[in-house]
Amino acid sequence: MEEVIIIGSGPAGLTAAIYASRSLLAPVVVTGSALGGQAATTSEVENYPGFPDGIGGLDLTQLMQQQAERLGARVVMDEVVEVNLRQHPFVIKTYGEAYEAKALIIATGVSPRLLGVPGEDNLKGRGVSYCATCDGFFYKDKAVVVVGGGDSAVVEAIYLTRFAKKVYVVHRRNELRAQKITQERAFKNKRIKFVWDSVVTEVVGTDHVTGIRIKNIKSGVESVLKAEGMFSYIGNSPNTQLFTGQLELDDGGYVVTDRQMHTSVPGVFAAGDVQERTLKQVATAVGSGAMAAMEAEKFIAELEGRAYPERKW
Repeated sequence: MEEVIIIGSGPAGLTAAIYASRSLLAPVVVTGSALGGQAATTSEVENYPGFPDGIGGLDLTQLMQQQAERLGARVVMDEVVEVNLRQHPFVIKTYGEAYEAKALIIATGVSPRLLGVPGEDNLKGRGVSYCATCDGFFYKDKAVVVVGGGDSAVVEAIYLTRFAKKVYVVHRRNELRAQKITQERAFKNKRIKFVWDSVVTEVVGTDHVTGIRIKNIKSGVESVLKAEGMFSYIGNSPNTQLFTGQLELDDGGYVVTDRQMHTSVPGVFAAGDVQERTLKQVATAVGSGAMAAMEAEKFIAELEGRAYPERKW
């Protein structure tokens, strides 16, 4: 019997582990397919307090993991395949083990949304990628395409210029949604070329990507950008398939929570991007992870009939 199981190892899950550990709950963190979540795939985090020169996303999440483990958390490299929230204690099954838990914190985050165009699925890992930090090195002196106009797309496009000789940014509008400071850096970068008012209609190639077919949505004209890689940043979908039919989800599939991170099932809490629709940032994930852990401690205390100490954290 575990006190708290945390599903997910991004900033929300690891912060929840830090706070739960400080409450002597010995939390178990099941990492999921990748330790650190999406934050770990971000080339540089510039807006998280305490790092005036910025910090790599992987470096930041590794520091969080070390802190959680030092305080008593157990980080398990495994993936949850089934949960049963209809009974208490809750049952959480992974590929390697089955757990029972008094409280559960869901921090499963989001996954990149697919373009859904011909060639995308067939060429995943052969030129189609969703992580510039992971795969940018393979495109040294090559041309690549970045799809999207938000912060993630523009930041990763700038990062890719370390390797690629040309980075095309394809955006369906004629202006970016990224923060102004990020836009200014991109506009000044001579290796970046913006392709406005355009959408991707096909990823071209047999064994690997050789080009990206695009269509101008105003003129209807189609053309092919010669490139050997495509990085897509067009939004995310919440990783909530495990909880369908067991938790209340909104129309977008996000877990519905109140301001204290309570879900529709008592004893189950959610934190981070899996429940945050407005501002998906490390800072917001950290705050919600802390709140979820504190509420989990309170739930367990009430369950066991003992007083919940009011703390100044």
